Amino acid sequence: MKSITIQGTKRESVGKKSTKALRDAELVPCVVYGGQETLNFSATEKSFKGLVYTPEAHTVSIEVDGNTIPAVLQDIQFHPITDKILHADFYQLSEDKAVIMEVPVRITGRSKGVVAGGVLRQSFRKLKLKATAANLPDEIVIDVTPLKIGNKLYVGDIKTNNFIFMHPDNAVVVAVKMSRNAMKGGAAVDHDDEEEGHEEGHTAEAPATETEA
Repeated sequence: MKSITIQGTKRESVGKKSTKALRDAELVPCVVYGGQETLNFSATEKSFKGLVYTPEAHTVSIEVDGNTIPAVLQDIQFHPITDKILHADFYQLSEDKAVIMEVPVRITGRSKGVVAGGVLRQSFRKLKLKATAANLPDEIVIDVTPLKIGNKLYVGDIKTNNFIFMHPDNAVVVAVKMSRNAMKGGAAVDHDDEEEGHEEGHTAEAPATETEA
């Protein structure tokens, strides 16, 4: 997995007053867990641009006082009005310790169902998985070419090598539905399939959207 570097400065004080002073200076208070000691540091907000404002997944090299700490972003808080970053939590990586993170899903191919007039519905833009640092994939690639109208691809259908998904095997990642135009033309609709899709919607971490492939 690709990595970006964040230059940080160790925080000597972690109280509310010092935290406010950092934010006033447009710095982000940060914490790294998972190592022998918890590290509190600060970094400029612009250093998060390549980590947060991108659909790609990255690990992070945190450089503080001449030391480099490999880590992954675990949590980030934004201001509800300005969207400025208020705080970031990182987890230190190690060769023998698995971590959990979200990885983007990339769809390839043109499904047979879409060619026949159906609509591809993607329920997950990212999937949460668990792996060691060396086995974290950059993305999950799904070829939808074989899917016909009414077909679904589940988490359990995706082949994995050195990681495991943190979703149920029966969670639907993509499905090919009958298009509205086809339904207006009198085509049959699988009502059981629609009901199942509503139930599975609770497992999705991103809103299901319909896109014409």
